[in-house]
Amino acid sequence: MKIAIIGYSGSGKSTLAEKLGKHYSLPVLHLDCVHWLPGWVERDRESELSAVGGFLEENADWVIDGNYSRTHYERRMAEADAIIFMDFNRFTCLSRAIKRLKTYKGKTRASITEGCDEKIDFEFFSWLVWKGRTKKRRRKFTDILEKYPEKTVVIKNQRELTAFEEKGFTLPRDGSTSA
Repeated sequence: MKIAIIGYSGSGKSTLAEKLGKHYSLPVLHLDCVHWLPGWVERDRESELSAVGGFLEENADWVIDGNYSRTHYERRMAEADAIIFMDFNRFTCLSRAIKRLKTYKGKTRASITEGCDEKIDFEFFSWLVWKGRTKKRRRKFTDILEKYPEKTVVIKNQRELTAFEEKGFTLPRDGSTSA
């Protein structure tokens, strides 16, 4: 089984990826770990492509969380048996990011590269609230939903996420497109 988790920053993609990996006994790749080097330095594109491509080649089944459209995005979406879109509103995502900051302040969480201590600076704040939600970025998600409706689950809030978990992470097999 191959599961791609996409959506907005702070929506809980990485946490869900860990839970799904454990539930289905699948290897998990957090794209934040591929994209960032220690100290929040961006990795060069070729290294990113190589790392993600290698993971895809080495694993018959997987869970991958993150958007990063320049790292085999179309391939990941096409190969995924299920695509989960975390469509939480900006205020919920900001609230979750603040909660995450309180939990990991001065530390690195498991779903990011060691040496990338948790922070909310102006750049990340503006990404959470505005830049990560431009019309162009929203259109990317809409395109995926339109292209792969039979294998997409949309989760819009905590209530739907909790229901998805309580139903045993039931993934679409019968054309259902919502949690």
